[in-house]
Amino acid sequence: MAVNSISPATWSSRPAFLLATVGGAIGLGNLWRFPYIAGENGGGGFVLVYLAFVFLLGLPIIAGEMLLGRHGRGSAVHSIASLVRSENASNFWRVIGWLSLLIPFLALSYYGVIAAWALDYLGLAVINGFDGFDATRSEIVYGQRTGRAVTQVVLHGIFVAMTVWVIAKGLHNGIERMSKIMLPALFGVILILVIYGMISADFSSAVEFLFRPDFSKLNGASVLMALGQALFSLGIGVGLLITYAAYMPSEYSIQKSATIVCVFDTSAALLSGLAIFPLVFANNLNPAEGPGLVFQTLPIAFGNMPGGHGIGVLFFLLLFFAAYTTAIGMLEPVVAWLEEKWPGRRRIVARWAGISIWLLGLGSVFSFNIFAEVSPLGFLGIEGTFFFLLDFAVANLLLPINALLIAVFAGWVLNRSTITQEFSSRTELWPQFWRFANRYVAPIAISIVLLDLLTGFSANFSV
Repeated sequence: MAVNSISPATWSSRPAFLLATVGGAIGLGNLWRFPYIAGENGGGGFVLVYLAFVFLLGLPIIAGEMLLGRHGRGSAVHSIASLVRSENASNFWRVIGWLSLLIPFLALSYYGVIAAWALDYLGLAVINGFDGFDATRSEIVYGQRTGRAVTQVVLHGIFVAMTVWVIAKGLHNGIERMSKIMLPALFGVILILVIYGMISADFSSAVEFLFRPDFSKLNGASVLMALGQALFSLGIGVGLLITYAAYMPSEYSIQKSATIVCVFDTSAALLSGLAIFPLVFANNLNPAEGPGLVFQTLPIAFGNMPGGHGIGVLFFLLLFFAAYTTAIGMLEPVVAWLEEKWPGRRRIVARWAGISIWLLGLGSVFSFNIFAEVSPLGFLGIEGTFFFLLDFAVANLLLPINALLIAVFAGWVLNRSTITQEFSSRTELWPQFWRFANRYVAPIAISIVLLDLLTGFSANFSV
């Protein structure tokens, strides 16, 4: 069967490309994961290390993914295969394309479960609010909500269907149009929450917590956590950047586009901290609460502060916006590849992909209710629910492995003419920095993260 590239479609404008790409990168990693990880690792010192990793490591890899996508002009699988042929490289490198297809497929199956929780809590905030919530009641409600298997299956299905609806409409009528609405709305809601924190909550404590470096609280584990968070929050290795860059006109600057993505993605993470932590400190809650910060701790704050009903609605609306724009970016790499296989059947293949992702996601839904005590790999001595194991495999193994392969392929395999063709730089400074980062800095740093994940050596290492 002939395989066609996806290059005939291009972004209608540079802002449209940036809105979609930034929207795809900004997700629950910024709004949910970043605040609690910063809280667990000392605040300001962690943030400073995180910012260094974003711009010294994340930026070159993002630019590399954009280069691979635009030069290949197809789905991730097609683009990498095309580059392997043109660079006379080993067929081994084709694994990058397949990982960039597999990762978003797997990730969206359980990412949609968290998005379903956001939808559920949004409904709760609109209808009842969180009046009278304390730690006990919040924990009970969380258990009840995630424990309703049928409801969560339906909500997960609704979220996946909404994502399919956008992708089925194509690049201009679907992705672009939705991104022009969702990303400004997302930042608008964040700014409203930040302003509320400045006026009605403990904003000064939040600023001190986030921006006053305390390096005494940094250790090897927290430095590696900052590195992992930088990779996680930027959407590196997911296939989104390669696929979106395939629609990128040649006159768009890759280095400028990559920088803008990093700036807006990081801004969303920091603003989220400034939106969440004033509420946490004003209500004497623990900023290092962990994943429960969003769904168990913050509802207590919403129920015990002026205007908490409306703020709760806005917060869970924000979570939904972030999850939705990222889900769109995760589904597009899958559908782009399927559309190459079956040209002209985008709507049909989008539905096939959505149904498959929803079915796989049932394992994650049931991990919090009817299969909560089931360990699928228990017979191998590996404990954990389906959700936990899938999340660990994707976020802690497949993502960093793919990011490592992308960096090595871009830095060592691509020839200088390919790099020069794609980078519109007036000096050699940027190409030299990019090449050095992808050849040495990124592979070493990501390898250390992988080694730590597999051995846990950082627990005994300090800075």
